[in-house]
Amino acid sequence: EVQLVESGGGLVQPGGSLKLSCAASGFTFSSVGMKWLRQAPGKGLEWVSIINSRGGRVYTDSVKGRFTISRDNTKNTLYLQMDDLKPEDTAIYYCAIDYSGALVRGQGTQVTVSS
Repeated sequence: EVQLVESGGGLVQPGGSLKLSCAASGFTFSSVGMKWLRQAPGKGLEWVSIINSRGGRVYTDSVKGRFTISRDNTKNTLYLQMDDLKPEDTAIYYCAIDYSGALVRGQGTQVTVSS
C-alpha cells in the first residue's frame, strides 16, 4: 500500500523559513518522480515542484528562487525547503505521486504565513 506522510508545517512570519518532509513507503521510492502540491483556502490544488528519479527539478513560477525540492533515496524521504515565505504561500501542502494511473497524495501539512 502506498503511504505518504507529510510533516514540518506550522505558523511562520513573512520572510521566514520552513522545511517540509514526506516519508514514503509501499513503492520503489528511488524510481519514482515525486511532487509537492498545495491547496490554499478556497482555491484548487496547485502543483508547486516536481523532482524526477534522476534529481531533475522544476518549480512553479511563484516559488522559483525561494523553494528547493530534494530527495533522500536512502531514507525514502522527500523534502521541500521553503525560504522567504509570503502570506500567499499559506496552504495545505501535500506530497504526491502518479501511481497506477491515479494521483496519490498524503494527508497534508498546514503552512500558515502571517505576522
